[in-house]
Amino acid sequence: MSKRDYYDILGVTRKANPDEMKSAYRKKAKELHPDRNPGDAKSEQGFKELNEAYDVLRDDQKRAAYDQYGHQAFEGPGGGGARGFEFDFSFTDVFDEFFGKFSDRRGGNRASRGMDVRYNMEISLEDAFAGKTATIRIPGSIACEACSGSGAEAGSKPLACPTCSGIGKVRAQQGFFTIERTCPTCQGLGRVVKNPCRVCSGAGRVQRERTLNVVIPQGVEDGQKIRLAGEGEAGLRGGPRGDLYIFLSVSPHALFKRDGQDILCRVPISFVTAALGGHVEVPTLGGGRARVAIGEGTQSGRQFRLRGKGMPGLRGQGSYGDLFVEVGVETPVQLSKKQQELLREFDKATSGQNSPETTNFFARLKEFLDGGKE
Repeated sequence: MSKRDYYDILGVTRKANPDEMKSAYRKKAKELHPDRNPGDAKSEQGFKELNEAYDVLRDDQKRAAYDQYGHQAFEGPGGGGARGFEFDFSFTDVFDEFFGKFSDRRGGNRASRGMDVRYNMEISLEDAFAGKTATIRIPGSIACEACSGSGAEAGSKPLACPTCSGIGKVRAQQGFFTIERTCPTCQGLGRVVKNPCRVCSGAGRVQRERTLNVVIPQGVEDGQKIRLAGEGEAGLRGGPRGDLYIFLSVSPHALFKRDGQDILCRVPISFVTAALGGHVEVPTLGGGRARVAIGEGTQSGRQFRLRGKGMPGLRGQGSYGDLFVEVGVETPVQLSKKQQELLREFDKATSGQNSPETTNFFARLKEFLDGGKE
């Protein structure tokens, strides 16, 4: 009985691209899978043909040989065609692509990597500006010194697991389909400890608090994280350490508000200073002071820009941001009778020229109201 055409089995044309073939394979694999058709010999045979066809057509070299010689390309030296072209078909290879790599055939040491650790750290805006070195204490596990992390008592060493022969996986055959799972004896480590260390009970690690010095670079922002490779939890039985992630949060400042590399500082000024002009001094994050000239007639909300007085770039790289000083005119409160009389006299002595914004507003308001009349 002659074999069916591989393209017909997949239900695609000879010009189909890899994505089209993959889509067709998935659809038919679901329909013919033995788990959906228990005891159906026809579906089982069709499933085998489908996998065989896809294994050839998904490989560029095999597909080229098939397109030129057909099934004879894989019949070996006596069949003519592409002599010497090897066809190494494996159902596991096909399913690995879609359902993950079940098998890791390297064997040897499968010590488990330690877990990553998260540490939350709050810093001030001054610390973010200048950078700092912080000392932190991290509770967690470290490699057992008694057994050097192996988990075995002194004078002995871990042995290859007898169940999985050190691979860490065991196989179960279900018809023609092979399933691999984690070895239940060694839990996938590939090794067993017959004489466990009395200090760590065979785990290869013990719980202990550690002290670390962490460098906080200049210019860090709220929400950024620092990764310290190999400073997380110790691995199981000599496995590599995990990583330590330090999540930074910058606490609110009493005077400054940050916007990227720029800083905003709101400064109240008196009614007299706003009207006649003057100077105000504002602090900077660098520890100094800056003198800002206030012009006559300055309105509330006006901003003055001090270049280069903001935050540095990350790790001090690049130029500094700017400091924006926003003035807010403070209305006098708790006036004495004399102060009230003086203000009333001042109000009588003023004209529209002294309050142009107010004058313009009421002029526009009058135009609006007059325009609404019929």
